[in-house]
Amino acid sequence: MFSIARTVLRPALSRSLAAPASSASLHTLPDLPYAYNALEPYISENIMKLHHTKHHQTYVNGLNAAEEAYAKSDSTTERIALQSALKFNGGGHINHSLFWTNLAPNNADGGKLTDGPLKSAIESDFGSVDAFKKKFNTTTAAIQGSGWGWLGYNSSAKMLEIVTTANQDPLISHTPIIGVDIWEHAFYLQYHNVKADYLTAVWNVINFKEAEKRFVDASK
Repeated sequence: MFSIARTVLRPALSRSLAAPASSASLHTLPDLPYAYNALEPYISENIMKLHHTKHHQTYVNGLNAAEEAYAKSDSTTERIALQSALKFNGGGHINHSLFWTNLAPNNADGGKLTDGPLKSAIESDFGSVDAFKKKFNTTTAAIQGSGWGWLGYNSSAKMLEIVTTANQDPLISHTPIIGVDIWEHAFYLQYHNVKADYLTAVWNVINFKEAEKRFVDASK
């Protein structure tokens, strides 16, 4: 069966992404921890509804279908052929489940990076918080086509690094700390083709408190 890497996830997410032992135990769409309009004006209600209920649900459905087909098949050739669907839909489910908890309303925890381990590490590894955001946005905006921009923790180098993944590939080389969806469905209804405006705005709703939890767990 296709294995979901649970070590990069918070416990609640890990439970929702556990690989099903049978057809009665399927992946499900996680609830958002805020209302669809809670991230306005930075991410619109229409985008959040479409992104969550349509796009993420499609990845969940595709993953369940691919895993069911994989489990029923006794053909090595057929199972190899299913790997791309498992990777795409499984990655889409992992990435979006992380992304929702990566965001928070601006009138709550969104956009607020307070003094602490994560801020200190960002300043150490990038020079300043502003320099980090500038490098992250430049690197992520340069993705050709669809993909994700990540702040990841490199456990070997013991430092934070900015990396990108194509399409719905999950981040395997690092522990995800912050991930930003750069697929057009994440921003086009509001920002059209101006990715730079979306990337500037999204920092106002990044849940740095959750990001710091991930960083502390990863750097133990």
